[in-house]
Amino acid sequence: MSFALLGYGRFGQAFANLLRRAGHRLQVFDPAAEVPAPLAAASAAAAIAEASWVVLAMPVPRLESALRELRPLLHRGHIVIDVGSVKQHPCELMDELLGTAIPHLGTHPLFGPLSLARGERPLRTVICPSGQHPEAAMRARRLFEELGCEVITQDPATHDRAMAETHALAFFIAKAMVDLGIGEDLTVAPPSFLGLASMLSAVRGDAGHLFAAIQRENPYAADARARLLTQLEAIHRQLLAGGDGGALSIPDLSEDSDEPSRPA
Repeated sequence: MSFALLGYGRFGQAFANLLRRAGHRLQVFDPAAEVPAPLAAASAAAAIAEASWVVLAMPVPRLESALRELRPLLHRGHIVIDVGSVKQHPCELMDELLGTAIPHLGTHPLFGPLSLARGERPLRTVICPSGQHPEAAMRARRLFEELGCEVITQDPATHDRAMAETHALAFFIAKAMVDLGIGEDLTVAPPSFLGLASMLSAVRGDAGHLFAAIQRENPYAADARARLLTQLEAIHRQLLAGGDGGALSIPDLSEDSDEPSRPA
């Protein structure tokens, strides 16, 4: 299959490598990045001229202007997908600007350059089909499965709610810890901190616009942050108040609660 990749940031580069290893043809256009000569297209029009897939790998705030510029160049032989971490607004934009004429859907690969470099498996991808183009969704599922992904189908709102309570909150907590300099020295860090250390590493390694996008572009992230801050403040006050520690115990949510606890 032939792909036009519009955007060659950190994820764009990783996705390009994944496509090439799978044997797909690829042209890349990103005027703000240094694209290797064998992949580089002179323009967006040149990139998509022979492509069957058009992958929008730019920051979410640039998506609308990119779609408006691309629309005259697109035809029914293309399938347009985005790969952003937020889905509701991008899917609405594609439905509005591409409509029934151009096959499209939203996708969110739940992996990135770090997880690919570490060889983490399984890879997972969420697809958010457009009701106007069920065939495009079926083809996208096959594509990601061929790339080695488990594919999860969700509507955009369900996806964004889930990301607000996982992706957005994890990065919110991690950014605060990074800004405080926490986790820079792991010499005496206990095993219970190592999961957090991995999260901190991911935040340090991601482009700045990703943090802003998953917080500002996800319509459910602000509420999730507010609920987290309220709960943290309540726990903080309970700790200061002293007294019975029963209310401060962390419930054991494991399937086998009879298993002896292990040192943190």
